[in-house]
Formats: sequence, structure tokens, C-alpha cells
Amino acid sequence: MRIRGLLRQSRKLVLIELAVLAVLAVGIAVAVSWPDSGPEPTAQTNEPAPLDLPGIPDATAPVLMPGGPGEPAKTLAANEMSPMARPPHNNADTRFVTMMIPHHEQALVMAKLVGDRAENPNLKIIADRILAAQDPEIKTLESWLTDRGLDRNSGDGHRHEMAGMQTADALNRLTAARGADFDRMFVAMMTDHHQGAIAMANEVLTLGTDIIINDFASGVVVEQGVEINRMREVLTGSR
Repeated sequence: MRIRGLLRQSRKLVLIELAVLAVLAVGIAVAVSWPDSGPEPTAQTNEPAPLDLPGIPDATAPVLMPGGPGEPAKTLAANEMSPMARPPHNNADTRFVTMMIPHHEQALVMAKLVGDRAENPNLKIIADRILAAQDPEIKTLESWLTDRGLDRNSGDGHRHEMAGMQTADALNRLTAARGADFDRMFVAMMTDHHQGAIAMANEVLTLGTDIIINDFASGVVVEQGVEINRMREVLTGSR
């Protein structure tokens, strides 16, 4: 009887082992055949991500153009717009330029005499400033004429008397002077010369229309007015 019991237990163990092995086999088969729904791994690279750069501006983008009084605004493509017209000028502008060029040139002649004739060193500083400022201004005025197809003889400027211009006799006396006498003569003549330039500048500010000449004339009024005060202060010894 004991032997039969042992056999029964052995059979039960064998059946359990067979069942376990069957379950394991089914699990392995399912794992192998189950579809992989996840994303495939991607290879990592060191390349930077592309940048989202702005494109080239649209040359035909619409531009709003204001209409005339009582008219609606219009839109035009940028490549359909006409270039801006050159600022207009009139006879007053041309007259001012054709007179100011020789006027400046005479100022340079007087300023160049200061170096070896003046006694006051501060007067030499003022003369150097005149030379540094007015020589480039002459070139600016000449370029203005050239850009407009004009020259020094254009308009009626050469027929007008230029305020502040010194006579040939006065320039000869200034050239012959030395020391304190030269200083007094130079200040008197250059002051008169600057005042003439200011008068011409004020005239074109009133009658002229060119924006460039308007700015130039405004600078003449301010700068030469300052130089007149400086020369008087040098002559009187005040600071």
C-alpha cells in the first residue's frame, strides 16, 4: 500500500511539472510573436537642429501712399514707387552759393596772413579754425553747383555786391601790418567780413527753398556770429 501511495504522488508531481513547462512554452511563444508597437530607436547625431531664419523681404510689399486733399490713400508695390525727387532750389539759393564761394576764399586769404604777422596767439587759434572750417565748406558749395549742372557763373550772384568783401587796398594794408596793428586791422576786417556772410545767409534763409542750403546758411549765422565774439574778446583781453 505504501508503494502505491508513493507512485501516486510521483505521478502528480510529473503532471504538475508538465503543466508548468507547458505554461512557460506558451509564454515564450507569445513574447516572441507579439508585435512591437513602439517607435524604433533613432540614431543620435551631433548635427544641430535647423534654424527657422526669416526669408528675404518682399520687394513688392504694398506701401501706403497718402492721397491729395479729399482723395483716398493708395497702395503701391515697393518696386513700383518712383525715387524721391531732388529737393528744389531757386535763384536765391544759386545766388547765395555763387557769392559765398568767393566770399569764403577771401576769408582764407586773410586768415593765412595771421600766422607770421599777428601778435596775439589766441588770434592765431581763431585763424586756424577759420581755415579748417571754410576750406571744406567751399568744396561743399562747389559740389552743390556741380550736382545741379551749375557753376560759379550761374544765376545772378556774380553781379551782386557781396556784403563784407574787403577791397584790394585794404588787403594790401593788412598784408603790410605787423604785431598789434595787424591784430586790430584783422579783427576789424574779419568782423566786417563775417557780418556780410551772416547778412547773405539770412537772405537765403528767407528767400531760398533748398533744404541743404538752408542748413548751410543756418550754420553760417551761428558759427560766424560766435567767431565775431571770440575775436572781440581776444582784442580786448577778456575771457
